[in-house]
Amino acid sequence: MQFVLGLITHANVVQLLQQHCDDMYAHSPADSVHTLDLQSLSQPEIRFWTLWDGDHLAACGAIKRLDKYHGELKSMRTTHAYRQRGLGSLMLHHLIADAAQLGITRLSLETGSVTFFTPARALYRKFGFEHCQPFSHYRDAPYSVYMSRAI
Repeated sequence: MQFVLGLITHANVVQLLQQHCDDMYAHSPADSVHTLDLQSLSQPEIRFWTLWDGDHLAACGAIKRLDKYHGELKSMRTTHAYRQRGLGSLMLHHLIADAAQLGITRLSLETGSVTFFTPARALYRKFGFEHCQPFSHYRDAPYSVYMSRAI
């Protein structure tokens, strides 16, 4: 397995991000979907990572810098073929380490509140993320859960 910074326009990455977006809209009302499009994920304040198994895309995830010390996890996704293999944990560990190297001391995230997102919330809790108040531009919403942790 190899982590690669970037490659956002690779066809397999575009397809994975579209699946991610489709799932978010399938399980949350439109005003509670906070996925980023390809242009947004290409902005300088975002570090977008992919995880590859040879030529096969396995997962992706990103860190969005909110300020000098605060970052947000975005676009965490594992491909269907690589689910249940611990790659979400591998990607999350990598993103936390990358954020620490950037000098970020707090990572936060927004995820869904419905049953579909239960595995994601469990993964984040396993890595020390705890429920928090909405941060950055977010507002209290019934379909959103906010989590954060110090690095």
